[in-house]
Amino acid sequence: MIAIDGLARRAMPREVRMSFRKDNDAYDAWLATQCDVVKKDITTKHHRMKKNAFIFLRATYFRWARTIPALCPDLMDAPQVLGVGDMHLENFGTWRDADGRLVWGVNDFDEAAVMPYPLDLVRLAASIRLAPKLDVSNAAAAAALLKGYREGLDQPQPALLHEGGTRLRPYAERPDDRPEKFWKEVAAYPKVKPPPQVARRWIASLPKDVESVRFCSRVAGGGSLGRPRYVAVAFWRGGHILREAKALVPSAWSWAHGDKSRTSHFLEIANGLYRAPDPFLDVHHKFIFRRLAADSRKIELGADAGAKLKAELFRAMGFDLASIHAAGSPGAAALRADLKRRPSGWLNAAAKATVAAVKRDYEEWRD
Repeated sequence: MIAIDGLARRAMPREVRMSFRKDNDAYDAWLATQCDVVKKDITTKHHRMKKNAFIFLRATYFRWARTIPALCPDLMDAPQVLGVGDMHLENFGTWRDADGRLVWGVNDFDEAAVMPYPLDLVRLAASIRLAPKLDVSNAAAAAALLKGYREGLDQPQPALLHEGGTRLRPYAERPDDRPEKFWKEVAAYPKVKPPPQVARRWIASLPKDVESVRFCSRVAGGGSLGRPRYVAVAFWRGGHILREAKALVPSAWSWAHGDKSRTSHFLEIANGLYRAPDPFLDVHHKFIFRRLAADSRKIELGADAGAKLKAELFRAMGFDLASIHAAGSPGAAALRADLKRRPSGWLNAAAKATVAAVKRDYEEWRD
C-alpha cells in the first residue's frame, strides 16, 4: 500500500483527502436516482475496480471530476470547451459513418460536459501512465499527445481507417480478431423484457422485413456498469443485426460540481463539426441507441493486440481529441494561444500528479 505520512496527507486538498469509499457510496446513491440501476452490475464494477489501477480509473470518473480542480488548480483558468470528460485509452474505437466508411476515434460521450480543455488531455495522459504494453516513456507519450493535439487544432478532421487513418489499422483491425467470438457472446445474451419505450423505438427503427427480434440484456463498459443495457438481436436478410439501448444519465461532472441540470451534451459532441458521425447513434427517452457489430469495436488493452502502445497511436488520439474540442466555442485559435503559454512539460507533470491520487484511491479501495 502507498504510504502517506501525516504531513503529506494534511498538505493535500480537502477534496483529495476525502475518503474515496464515501464518494463512491454517494455517487452510487445518486446514480440510483437517475436510472433503474442493475445492482448485480454495480457489484461487478466494484469487483473489477480491484483488478488494477487502469480499470479503477475507467470506473471512477465521478471521483476524478470531484478532485481534478484541487489536483490541477493551474489548469482551471484555461478556456472551457465541451469536453469528453471520461477520456482514457479505451475510449477509442470504430464505427461506420453515413457513407459506410470505417471511422476511428473517441466513441463514448456519456460524461460530456463543459470544462477547461486541458482536463481531457490530462486524463488521457494519466490513463497512458497506468496502461500495460507502453512502448515509450511517459514524457514521450505526453509529448506525442500534445503534438497530435496541436496538429488537430490546425486541421481538424475525422480519422478514416482506409484513407488518412491507415496507420491506425493495426490497433483497430487486429490480426488476432475473430468475429466468431463476438457472435458467440451475442448468442449468450440473456433474454429480457426491455422498457416499452425502448422496444417501440427499436421496432420503429429496424428494417420492416426483419424475420425475428430477440430482446436481451448485456453487461459491458467500465464506469457505466450498473446502468441498464438492452440489445435487440434481429435476423434480417441472411444475418443478424444488433441495436443497443443504454440508459443516459447526467454527466458525473454535474454531480461533482453541484449542477442540477439534466441537460445532456451527448449528441452535440458526438455529431460535432469535425466528426464523421455514426448515423445509428441517437438519444430517445433517456436512452442512448446505437448499432453493435463485429466490425465496430473499442481498443481493448486487456487483449493481446499484437501491437504495443506507441507514440504514433497517442499522437492520433491527441489529434482526434483536438478535432472534438475545435468544433465549438471558443475555437481552435483560443486553444492554440493557451497552449503556447503553458510551460514545457506541463502535461506530463499534471498526469504524474493525478496518477498518484488515483493510486491512493485504488489502494484504499483494494484494501
